[in-house]
Amino acid sequence: MVTEGPVRPSCCRQGRTRCGHAETRTECEEVAGPTDLSTVQGNLPGALTTFVGRRREVAEIRRLLSEARLVTLTGVGGVGKTRLALEAAFAARTGFADGVWLADLASVPDPSEVAGTVAMALGGLDLGIRPVADHLSSYLSGRQVLLVLDNCEHVIDACAGLVQSLLSSAPGLRILATSRHMLAIPAERLVTVHPLPQTDAVDLLRDRAAAVGPKFQVTDRNWSACARLCRELDGLPLAIELAAARLRTLTVEQVADRLEDRFGLLTSGNRLGPPRQRSLRAMIDYSYELCGPAEQLLWHRLSVFSGSFSLDAAEGVCSGDGMAPSDVMDLLDRLVNQSIVLATDKQGRHARYQLLEAIREYGRERLAESGEEQLLRRRHRDFFLALAQHIDGDWCGPRQAENMARLRAEHGNLRSALRYRADPRATLALAAALRFHWVLGGLLGEGRRQLEHALTAAPEPTPARADGLICGAWVALCQGDHAVTERWLTEAEKLGDDLGLPSVKAWAETLRASLATRQERWAEARALAEAALPAQRALQDGPGEIYALLVLGLLRILLRDPRATQTCQETLAAAEAHGDLMGRGYALWLLGWDAWVRGDLEAGTRFARSSLDTGRGFHDYLGTAQELELLACLSADGGHHNRAARLLGAATAVLRELGTEIAAVNPYAARSRRECEKAVVRALGPQAYGAAFDEGARHSTPAQAIDYGLGSDDTGTGVDTAPDTATNPLTHRENQVAALVAQGKSNQQIASALALSPRTAEFHIKNILAKLAFGSRAQIAAWWTGNHSSAS
Repeated sequence: MVTEGPVRPSCCRQGRTRCGHAETRTECEEVAGPTDLSTVQGNLPGALTTFVGRRREVAEIRRLLSEARLVTLTGVGGVGKTRLALEAAFAARTGFADGVWLADLASVPDPSEVAGTVAMALGGLDLGIRPVADHLSSYLSGRQVLLVLDNCEHVIDACAGLVQSLLSSAPGLRILATSRHMLAIPAERLVTVHPLPQTDAVDLLRDRAAAVGPKFQVTDRNWSACARLCRELDGLPLAIELAAARLRTLTVEQVADRLEDRFGLLTSGNRLGPPRQRSLRAMIDYSYELCGPAEQLLWHRLSVFSGSFSLDAAEGVCSGDGMAPSDVMDLLDRLVNQSIVLATDKQGRHARYQLLEAIREYGRERLAESGEEQLLRRRHRDFFLALAQHIDGDWCGPRQAENMARLRAEHGNLRSALRYRADPRATLALAAALRFHWVLGGLLGEGRRQLEHALTAAPEPTPARADGLICGAWVALCQGDHAVTERWLTEAEKLGDDLGLPSVKAWAETLRASLATRQERWAEARALAEAALPAQRALQDGPGEIYALLVLGLLRILLRDPRATQTCQETLAAAEAHGDLMGRGYALWLLGWDAWVRGDLEAGTRFARSSLDTGRGFHDYLGTAQELELLACLSADGGHHNRAARLLGAATAVLRELGTEIAAVNPYAARSRRECEKAVVRALGPQAYGAAFDEGARHSTPAQAIDYGLGSDDTGTGVDTAPDTATNPLTHRENQVAALVAQGKSNQQIASALALSPRTAEFHIKNILAKLAFGSRAQIAAWWTGNHSSAS
């Protein structure tokens, strides 16, 4: 999400906008005007460079988007289609209530992956059994969204089919595409992106050269040479940026003279093609030749990555055979300084890098010529297999949320690694090691397809196949496909017995207990769960133990077993002992449900809210929906019918993203929901219920729904959460934490009072400090006390 406005450079204050080729953008206020960006949704990348020229093109694209459903930017490689599309999308952002979303298709080689890539860009919606395109159509049908499809040319037919399908089912959808070829569907309006005119091209050269060499200036003495250089490069932004990187060590005249020689070689050689493509190739060739042998070698090897990559991945995949791991960071830095590699994310804990597609294609050509391509693809697969297995084995612990985020960031590379099928058993091991990515990361549909393919390709009775079958059964169970769950569990159990794999037997029993519970075969479910728990404990499998306890606790609640509360408490204790934050959230949900069943509405509400709060930072649609529905039932039983209706609306909206209903995965909770809904409609009347329900249904992502659910006024904590003033930027939960900080409570005491983990309490305090621009807890206390007094 965009969180702050663009920086307005000095040239903009003089009445000009600035733009260029780079993959990210800033914008002048003259184009878009000042805006409250805190309400804007989307995933457009943050600005790394300024935007030079093309003001009329931005305005024209915005105009076309107001009239047409599909606008396609076409032009040669390197002309700046992506950069212009991002700028125009950013300028148009306030016209789309549900956000502006970018799906980059450059690294998608298989047309069958286009829909899944778009779903991933929209937040990971590949969850059900039905085709992803159908799910996308349902998801977008009621939304006002601008979707940017970047780099469509190599999967043009798949893009055209998907676009036509989405536009026909989603009247509020607009699509801005970039492609070297038109999509050729009836709704399409074309914008041909031309090279920069001379003045803008020189401005871009000045801007980029000044970034790498602050002393560089365009003067009367060198202006003609700058113009000649830009003219020789046909005004192509990418070529100009590559040339600008050379102006740290060469004069403009030297670069232009050397390029003249390069063009002569191209013209007389066998590299045929349109002149502008030859000029881009010449500039890339020239940049390549100015790199040292080690830099060239790293360039080749980095081209094996799909999308962005991290430093540790570059070190792990690219080192060896003439390159030490310790050399990679320095060489990577040199390539960044030469505009060969982009540093795309400096905000998170780990920087990420990316090759522009033209640069990556060039590197792949050189890699193939070197004879190292298969070696590098194998290293790439091995690195991401090791990463996936490490995260799988380290799932429980303080880095759980960070590991989930890492898997999502590496999704393109994980896909690429799964496509390297020289060793089917390794592919299967990778697909199985990604179980938490598939099940808890919102990627059930893709996980199911990857596992089916890997299991088919590696039919041998191996431990990897047993693990793959268990993972596949879990995925199918979460999709509500009980027949496939049963089939895969049966084969996994036989393999586990034949190969002597106790972990397979324990997980099979646990999943069978969950399956029997969903099918309401109570006696069988209880026997299986009671057998699975000691087996998981004997293996010291943290996730397995927590899952078995969750199933057993749920069963005991449903069967009114007097041991239910104790089992739920054991589940929470196990999750906290293992450091499983997501497991802790589900355990709190169980405790909330148990308290509700026992008639303790205050405790139930406290547990349910804590469960919802624990889900922050995760992408758990199902867990969020279940927690909201429990809160709705508690609110209805407490007489807060309007609040219950709003919470039911939010839960329904979140489930709609899953492409399912609660009954498909949780029939017992579905009955409770139906009873709650009937009671609320009786109390409010159909019209008032519908209005409150629709208000809640506006919050459809887990993050939105969690904020909304915790923003209601049923705290159940006894903590006064004022102030509620126009100047208060904190969420409801953050106000609770601030109130306790003002009372002098420690993190541990805050966690106990609000049924949080100390880590979550610390997370909220850091958020409060950041939002209020404070540096100490004392400042929080003074701010809260002052505002509370004035509010009183």
